[in-house]
Amino acid sequence: MTTRPRHSELDLPLVLTSLLRGVVEQDSSPQVWRHLLGLTSQVRDHVAVLGLDLVLDEVEGYAFLRALPDDQLAELRTGKPALPRLVRRHALTYPVSLLLALLRKRMAEFDASSGDVRLVLSREQIIEMVTVFLAATSNEARTVDQVDVAIARAVELGFLRRVPGEAGRFEVRRILKAFVDGQWLADFDARLRAYAYGPEGPPDDASGTVVGEPEQEDHR
Repeated sequence: MTTRPRHSELDLPLVLTSLLRGVVEQDSSPQVWRHLLGLTSQVRDHVAVLGLDLVLDEVEGYAFLRALPDDQLAELRTGKPALPRLVRRHALTYPVSLLLALLRKRMAEFDASSGDVRLVLSREQIIEMVTVFLAATSNEARTVDQVDVAIARAVELGFLRRVPGEAGRFEVRRILKAFVDGQWLADFDARLRAYAYGPEGPPDDASGTVVGEPEQEDHR
């Protein structure tokens, strides 16, 4: 059970700077997490001024900042100059979108069948999982390279984490659930069903967009 600091001990600057740097997780930043839980309302008020919203999941143990929807931001800035976007959106390639969708499905299956909270997959498992859905090619090495690039991108975005001391093993991070929701999966599945997996490759729109980190620093 998380013990929250007394109100007089809460450190708002610590929480805000941590969130502006990237995702705050309960397991990796327990001190910041405790302060965040005691300052949730104040954090929301402060980041709203910057056109941001706090996404907090106490059950899964993560929090991050996301850009306010355009309509809310326009209402907030009525009669004022538009704010520059602090959080950028990342256009995802088809292999990366496919990987994230498959990891999200694997996490749902894992949660339904396992009492553990950490889903760890080997590089070989991920390659096998993804290559089934990639266009058939005689160049197996090129296909594996595509998956390796997608894995590296997922690590960069913070959805996979290399397991320390275990080469070639990756933990699927719980924050993936916040970015790849049911609607995202449904839309991506629809594109896959419309695609005949021919040598032409995936359709032009079989990709996705994910909200990224604050502009000033790559996080996670």
